[in-house]
Amino acid sequence: MVEISAKIVNDLRQRSGAGMMECKKALVEAGGDMEEAIVILRKKGVASAAKKAGRDVSKGTIQSYIHGGGRIGVLLELNCETDFVARNEEFQRLAKDICMHIAAMSPAYVSADEIPPEVVGSERAIAAAQCVGKPEDVVEKIVAGKLVKWHSEVCLLDQPFVKDQQHSVGAHIAQMIAKIGENIKVKQFVRYQIW
Repeated sequence: MVEISAKIVNDLRQRSGAGMMECKKALVEAGGDMEEAIVILRKKGVASAAKKAGRDVSKGTIQSYIHGGGRIGVLLELNCETDFVARNEEFQRLAKDICMHIAAMSPAYVSADEIPPEVVGSERAIAAAQCVGKPEDVVEKIVAGKLVKWHSEVCLLDQPFVKDQQHSVGAHIAQMIAKIGENIKVKQFVRYQIW
């Protein structure tokens, strides 16, 4: 068995934001490999977030952000389960970071579920029209791939997070859910811009 020092546990805790015991367990499971331990923590965090997804989120915050010399403004409603978390500094920072992301990336929807069927149909037709002359089974795969890419451009939760391009906004929120132990949801947002 690999010796896991308190220093490496603390280093992992600083990098991941997970609790000390979770970090130690992940390091033991990974045989002391820091990068593998991070992967293990991320997998557990996503699983933990998925379990909390059905819980009621009736508390939260309205966050605003003004950028670009007052030319771009964002209002965001971010919900959680309790007032305690809603007032928590990390939750407030998450809301601010999401506002900045919305200002920078200009998503049109929170998630793919919000996209009207006629908009999806139109996008599907455009993607299919770009595949003229290809076999039908290939066209379906290409169209599906183009729709996934399009979702990552127009849906907030699917976009790569501006502060960490390796994760989507949804994955970043899932990590925060795992860290604080409460469900968190982006309820709605509005982005204003003066051209």
